[in-house]
Amino acid sequence: MLTVDFDQLRMRPGDRVLDLGCGAGRHAFEAYRCGAEVVAFDQDRTELDAVEEMFAAMSEAGEVPDTASASTVAGDALELPFPDASFDRVIASEILEHIPEDDKAIWELARVLRPGGTAAVTVPKWLPERVCWALSDAYHQVEGGHVRIYRATQLTERLRSAGLSPVHRHHAHALHSPYWWLKCAVGVDNEDNPLVKAYHRLLVWDMMSRPWLTRGAERVLDPVLGKSVAVYMVKQEVPVGPR
Repeated sequence: MLTVDFDQLRMRPGDRVLDLGCGAGRHAFEAYRCGAEVVAFDQDRTELDAVEEMFAAMSEAGEVPDTASASTVAGDALELPFPDASFDRVIASEILEHIPEDDKAIWELARVLRPGGTAAVTVPKWLPERVCWALSDAYHQVEGGHVRIYRATQLTERLRSAGLSPVHRHHAHALHSPYWWLKCAVGVDNEDNPLVKAYHRLLVWDMMSRPWLTRGAERVLDPVLGKSVAVYMVKQEVPVGPR
């Protein structure tokens, strides 16, 4: 399930792509399939080991162009171990809401993006996230949990202050918002609740089958109920200094 629209990311074969806070690797895998030189970056080495295994399986199965490459790097998003302007595209999906010093992470992702390159940044949308926080403290008051709720305008301004200019914005995953509201209402760890199990089966069916009815409904509902907001930013040709 992708949150980033790769057409809006403007990615091309041969681009060097950083998936910052890659987690299980869903966007890194898609970039690899598209022929990019992918670096999957995360602080969790266990997650990265699983990502490496999937990269190898994809290559062995012939799912990627011969010119594509993929690697993993473990580290801190506040101190990226890469030179300035070393990536054509940067993806930061559902990571900034976890980082207390998000301003430093934003400056770092902007630093490693080349002038003219594109960044795709996604975070939970304000309204669905606010409902989750109201329903359950356990949803966000956990180690590594969400530390803030962004408004899209606030996120855009923080990215703009780092020298990035907005080019597009959209919402995604409206059908997932009620699922998380339900989990928050019955207990985020209560996987045995029959309503949670039934809704999860619906989401899995939707992702696997992609029927026109649910795809159309989600497009209509995304602007209001979308679980995530995605913003696409281009780095200014002339870098700006910190404000």
